[in-house]
Amino acid sequence: MKKSIILIFLLFTFGKVKAQDPIFTQYFMMPETINSSFAGAKEGAKAGIIHRTQWPGIDFSINTQYAYVDNWFEEINSGLGISILNHKESTTRYNFTQVNLNYSLKVQINDDWYFRPSLSFGYGSKDFGFQDLLLGDQIDINNGIIYSTSIDPLLLNEKINFFDISTSMLFNNEKSWIGITLKHLNRPNISMAYNGNNQIDMFVSVHSSIEIPLNTLYGRFDNEDSIYLLTNFMKQGEYNRIDFGPQYVNGNFSVGLLAATNPIRRNPNSHFLTSINAYAGFKYEGFKFGYSYDFNTSKIGKTGGVYEISISYEFDKSDRCWGCPNYY
Repeated sequence: MKKSIILIFLLFTFGKVKAQDPIFTQYFMMPETINSSFAGAKEGAKAGIIHRTQWPGIDFSINTQYAYVDNWFEEINSGLGISILNHKESTTRYNFTQVNLNYSLKVQINDDWYFRPSLSFGYGSKDFGFQDLLLGDQIDINNGIIYSTSIDPLLLNEKINFFDISTSMLFNNEKSWIGITLKHLNRPNISMAYNGNNQIDMFVSVHSSIEIPLNTLYGRFDNEDSIYLLTNFMKQGEYNRIDFGPQYVNGNFSVGLLAATNPIRRNPNSHFLTSINAYAGFKYEGFKFGYSYDFNTSKIGKTGGVYEISISYEFDKSDRCWGCPNYY
């Protein structure tokens, strides 16, 4: 018997719930996921991949993967890279894939600070298994029959493709950085209905990492011990979120906590604190590994939380990278 997904059909068709961009807890460990200005930012070649599984404890689990590779081109003082994002919902079989070409430029402001503007051009594809769609007039409750046809006149696309344009900027010195990202500047139409109009809401993010070297505060710490104060404000349509917390870095190791909050609560029953996100990472011979787990604090139930695993590699890491943003 076909699975009834009438509610999801309504959401996709009439756009009463707008699509939201996938986000990553480990944005600060792999900032390419949130800001294209990090393309080539280490002034060498690098690549990485991150996997995110959300709510594995319930039927509606979500899996997201992001991969990138980029390089620095000294002759044009710029970074170029390619990134791929894939997002899949297990129950509905909704799938979203987007490939982006990222370009960033390095501009020196003064002896300490640099400005890195960037552009990102993407090609996205969304598809949904409407072959499993079950409409109301196909159900004969009295006789226990599911009909194979429907008289509903609405025509649906099983797959849509679109172009997407985004921009980012990054201000950094060798210890700290602050970035701004604006995604979906052209507001692409993602309606699954023929001649429908459901534009993606613009995604806005303001994110930062401020380093506090501990040896300047307490003499017993060595030069590699630092605390990073992390913040990431995100807004897309009615959705908003602020992540903030500390990251402790000791040489090749890093641990910390983030609080994920919902500061502008449109529903009085919603929670201000939605999760506590713990993470850890370490470096080895150019590799960087990260693991995070989000502990749910809302009343949504036993979701199984959210976890992420990330791996990245710097191919030609140099001992000194002048003006490069410092991130673990």
